[in-house]
Amino acid sequence: MTEPWKPTPEQLELARDKQVPDLVGPDLAVLFCGINPGLYSGAVGRHFARPGNRFWPALHGSGFTARRLSPFDERELLGSRLGVTNFVERTTATAAELSPEEIEAGGRRLKAKVRRLRPRWLAPLGVTAYRRAFGPPNAAVGLQAEVIGTTRIWLLPNPSGLNAHYQLPALIDEFARLRDEVRRGDPGP
Repeated sequence: MTEPWKPTPEQLELARDKQVPDLVGPDLAVLFCGINPGLYSGAVGRHFARPGNRFWPALHGSGFTARRLSPFDERELLGSRLGVTNFVERTTATAAELSPEEIEAGGRRLKAKVRRLRPRWLAPLGVTAYRRAFGPPNAAVGLQAEVIGTTRIWLLPNPSGLNAHYQLPALIDEFARLRDEVRRGDPGP
């Protein structure tokens, strides 16, 4: 794991409303979908970059990756047929800065993206954002009834360090449930 540099408070503020490019490719097994990039991610141009975000430890702990990657290793995900996108593209200090309308519009954009890319699985990261973007008010972590084209949906908890409902071991367990399901249909990832 390498971290080339740590942004200053000024660089973080300058990252407001930037975008972090999607990490996608052909034949994805899983497309992970965050709520939106934080300022730290915007400053360094990488997904789930803020120290304390548990996406990378959960990905490795669940067996999706052979080693613990850092945000600066994110391109390695494509070799495992894993990708990353977001409901809302613009960076904010917290997801609370997003309006319900932005998240709903992001859900529509995400559905179009999924229809175009056709990953086997879409894994939204965050129950509240998923409910807002896709509409099911009682959606819970796990397999969803909805499909987008041929893409199945598995809802995961938000890996942000601010999500106190899920500590890392429980987060790893949820990621592993998806990994097991993915491997049942495709031993690759």
